[in-house]
Amino acid sequence: MNWRNMVMNPVLDKEFRLRMRSPRSAITILAYVLVMGLFAMGIIYVLTSTGMTSSRVDSGTSRLMFYALSIAQLVLIAFMTPALTAGVISGEREKQTLNMLLTTQQSSSAIILSKLVSSLSFMTLIIEATLPVYSIVFLYGGVSTGQLLLVFLFDLFVMLLLGAIGVCFSTLFKKTIFAVIMTYGAGLVIFLFTGIAYLFAMSIDQANYYSSGAASLRAYSWVGYILGLNPAGALISIFEPSFSESAFFVQRSNLQSSAPIALWQEFLLVYSVVIVIMLWIAIRKIRPVRGRRRGKAGQAVLAVQDVQAASGGLHEDSAELPPPPEGLKQMEKVEPKAREREK
Repeated sequence: MNWRNMVMNPVLDKEFRLRMRSPRSAITILAYVLVMGLFAMGIIYVLTSTGMTSSRVDSGTSRLMFYALSIAQLVLIAFMTPALTAGVISGEREKQTLNMLLTTQQSSSAIILSKLVSSLSFMTLIIEATLPVYSIVFLYGGVSTGQLLLVFLFDLFVMLLLGAIGVCFSTLFKKTIFAVIMTYGAGLVIFLFTGIAYLFAMSIDQANYYSSGAASLRAYSWVGYILGLNPAGALISIFEPSFSESAFFVQRSNLQSSAPIALWQEFLLVYSVVIVIMLWIAIRKIRPVRGRRRGKAGQAVLAVQDVQAASGGLHEDSAELPPPPEGLKQMEKVEPKAREREK
């Protein structure tokens, strides 16, 4: 049994060969690692030279550097993932190769998932290349291996979220530029709008809370659910589990009170549903078929409709049939005369 043929379909194999063998991939990985390395050196210099910590690097400085590196990597993922995934389907449509891809034996789910996996595998390789940068943190302690593993798994989930959104918009829009803009817009809502909405809701909730005079009636505030939708808030709750209680404004008067849910758990639950919905839409929309027909003839008609829909339909200039040749016109004029002579 050839396991490679079972796991690696032709679409995924082609994407791996084209993406990983290009010089741009090696240059991108090198530039990413250099940026992260310079950022880590800058953090050490700032923390040790400005008096924020002791003059030497200790476990506290190492922990702060780990937090800053993790958040910086999360921001870089938010910038790079949409650019890699938002054009996987619309790019095929623009190159007029999507119609040929749809006529193969690959199913819609195989095409979508292969495109997504190939793009995210490159981002995974980039993140793994930053492990030597994170090794600086372990030289001075303060961070456990489990925390590093949780951060990497969280980064993979954020990549999957942004990748699913990018593939969905790439399927819905015919132009890559529109798909990229919409994907970055969705990422902006997830990363920035949720944080601003939390600050705005927190100010209103706290004003109503203290003005009502019922300071001891509630165990926690509902505004923490908004911060649970923000990747940065969920990431900080992985570093510091008590951050979830602070986000929900849990009352310390009751020793048994705690946050209703950890921020990172809410993030995983909500956006797992979003990922499934986005992939389902992409799989359904890559072959826009209105009805289902049975039989070989119906399947042939559906295949033709899929190809026409993928290529954007027939062009207006090709909808009109070419004029008949002159010889055919002369034959049409001669045939009635010959019939009259026979009669």
